[in-house]
Parts: sequence; C-alpha cells; structure tokens
Amino acid sequence: MLVAISACAQTDNAPPQQPVPAMVGLDNSANPASNSVADNSSSDRMMTPPPVSGQTYPTAFTSEERANYLRGGLSFTSVYFDNALGAVNGHPVSDISYSVAPTVALDETTPRTKLSLIYAPGFTFYQRTSSLNEADQNASIVFAYRVSPHVTFSASDTFQKSSNVFNQPPDLASIGVVSGGVQDANFSIIPPTADRLSNLGGVGLTYQFSLNDMVGVGGTFSNLHYTNPAQVPGLFDSSSQSGLAFYSHRLTKTQYFGVTYSYQRLLSFPTGAANETQTHAALFFYTFYPTPHFSMSFFGGPQYSDTVQPPLPPLVPQLLEVKTWTPAAGASLGWQGRLNSFALSYSYIIAGGGGLIGAVQSDSATASARQQITRTLSLFLTGAYGQQDYLGSPLLSAGNGHSVSGSATLRQQVGQHLSIQLGYTRLHQDYSEVAVISTVPDTNRESISISYQFSRGLGR
Repeated sequence: MLVAISACAQTDNAPPQQPVPAMVGLDNSANPASNSVADNSSSDRMMTPPPVSGQTYPTAFTSEERANYLRGGLSFTSVYFDNALGAVNGHPVSDISYSVAPTVALDETTPRTKLSLIYAPGFTFYQRTSSLNEADQNASIVFAYRVSPHVTFSASDTFQKSSNVFNQPPDLASIGVVSGGVQDANFSIIPPTADRLSNLGGVGLTYQFSLNDMVGVGGTFSNLHYTNPAQVPGLFDSSSQSGLAFYSHRLTKTQYFGVTYSYQRLLSFPTGAANETQTHAALFFYTFYPTPHFSMSFFGGPQYSDTVQPPLPPLVPQLLEVKTWTPAAGASLGWQGRLNSFALSYSYIIAGGGGLIGAVQSDSATASARQQITRTLSLFLTGAYGQQDYLGSPLLSAGNGHSVSGSATLRQQVGQHLSIQLGYTRLHQDYSEVAVISTVPDTNRESISISYQFSRGLGR
C-alpha cells in the first residue's frame, strides 16, 4: 500500500496533532494544499488519490499546520469500564484502570525528505484485576524521500502492545480513523481485556512519468498476536501480506481516474492449523477535489478469492478449498475547514478476519468529525459499523457477526501546556460463536485524562 504522510499540526493554544500512525502516501490527498515534503512549489506535481495512497484522512483543521518540531509530554488517565473480563458467573465484571504515559515525538521536513517519529510507552494498573497490569508500548515511524522531482519512496511502521486497544495516550487515541484505501488491515474485533501485539507497516514507490500520468507500487504487512490465548476463547492470531500496483491519470486539475491491481495473502491460525485466503482484484477508481481541502473518492471492480481451510473436526473433517468471485467497492470523502473537519468512508471488500477463524467478506463504514467549539475547547466524534461474513466452509459461522461503536471526546486546554480530556466510548459486538464476546457483547468506557505537553521548533 502506498504511503503519504499527514502534516502534523497545532494552534498556539490547542493541543498539537500527531502524525497518523498508519500507512499514508507521500502526497496528502485529503488536503491537496499541503504535501508531506516541504518543496511543493510545482503546480504540475500530481496527488496520490486516497484509494491507492492508503492514508487515513487527517483530523487537523486548516488553521493547524506545523512541521519541524520536537515535542514531549506526560499524561495521566483514569478509566472506568463495565466489561473488563467478559462474563463471570453470568455477569460482566467492571474495573477501573490508571495509566501514566510519557510521549516524545519528532517531525522533521526538508525539501526532499519527511521524517515523523512517535514513541509513547505507558504503564497501566487495574484496581481489581491486578494480573492484567502491564507496560504498554505505542510507536510509529513514517519516512518519505523524494528521489527525484517525480519519483518518491515512502515507508512506515506502527506498533502497539497493550491489554486494551483503547489504552493509548490521549493525543494518539483521537486521530486518523477513516481511510479511503482499497487495502486496509482489519482490527475491528475487540476483546474486553487481553494482552495483544499488533503491527502494521509498508513501503511504496510512485513515479510521475508525464504531466498528467503516474504509476506506483507498494506492499504492506500486518500482524495480530494474542500472548495469552486463554484470555480470548474463540479468537486467533492472524497476519496478512499484500501488494498493489496502480496507474493514475489526471483528467483535469481537480479530477483523477485510474486502475489498480491488488493482491492479498490473509492468514489466521486456529489451534494447530493455518487458514489461508489469497485474493486478486482489478479495481477502477475516481477522485474529485471540489476545493483544495475537500476530496471525494470512489472505487469498484471484481475480486477473486481462494480460501484453503484445514480440517477442523468434527464440522470440517478434511481439507476444504473455496473459490469465489465477488464485487468490491468503496467510497470516501474528507473535508477540512478552518475550525472543523469531517471524514467518512464505506467499503465492501474481502479482508483479514482480525482475530476470527479466517478471512471475511467485510461490509463496513467509519466516520469522524472534529469541531473547535471555543479557542480552548474542542470536540472529537467517531463512529464505526462492520459486518463480517466468513469465507470458508458454510458449516462454520464463527466468522459471522457485526459490531457498532461510537466515541466522543471533549478536550479543554488549560494554559499553554496543560489540557484536560473527557471521553466516552460505547461498543456493541454480536459474534455468537466467539465465547469471549458473545457472553457480554456490550462495553461502556468512561475516561478522564490530564496531560502536560511542550514543544520546541527544530533549529531554534
């Protein structure tokens, strides 16, 4: 998946925006006015449209733009959640956690390179279930290098180690949730509390060989590992590798049209076996930029999958192979205003199971909105829906189910360095064959965070 780098941003008193810790393309398609490499003087340079850049839409406002800085901070977070362990004796178990998380971030931009580094370790303590206490890790690196005026190399990697997917420092938990890409890792299945490692990375290369024509190639990988399988009955480790090649043509200054070929190898690891799905897709895409800070994208085409499922007695007594042709389609849009931003995406595509027994036909939608209410008060909203249908044997329904989630975050800046953040998250998951989720499908999470941050411009 090709990557473009979202610009880091902040206002004088508002909290700084982090670079998106996921694969993004060198050119910020959601914000055509700001490329990731500082030299953007050429009006002939083409953008990399969201369907093939793989980027997440930035949540920064147009009034928040900043580069070349070193930033540090420390946050304290307390969380109450009503579903810490799933059902015990038929009832959910609630708990309160306390986290402390230092953060260091570096952003450096030159006429030919862009480098963003974030490292945010943390320590989480549980009031009732002390066996879950752990050291959290959040780290990402995003790098881009303009080899020549029309050739760009990019790479990124992000890593998380945590007992709860929501255990992130406040300024990392509210960014980059909407993507317009044709290939996205599926981490939508969320157990209540379980030790997990996740990693997502990739590389890309783009070449603009004429005034209005560009080609590109890229590859990505993802890994999901549960260190204690006894905590997640019904869920399994998974991994994926994918490759992509595309051609993009600029029809007008505001319109792009192209075609892409993508390949995926999706693996999951039920006990003592490996479930493998390979996909091939030929997709057309179209992107329209009505204004410099507003983009709309569409993609669609046929997708072929070949699933090899190992014997899983007694329901699947022997090796099974399932081949299918299905349509793939998606749409997304991103908009940035001076004091607000909005992004929305929808996709119907084959994806990894994200912890389920195998690859799935995913039907999903995500949305995010951010609003500056006053000079020091801001609101961030996110929502997601996903339906997952297993591609293997119809005798197994362990991959079938859906999830709905929503969150709201209110952030108040207190002075230049201190901020207070209140958050609420509601999660509903309906997977009847996944024991760790089916017994207690609902989770409510309330949090309060106090953060201290400082930043210094590089070269000052």
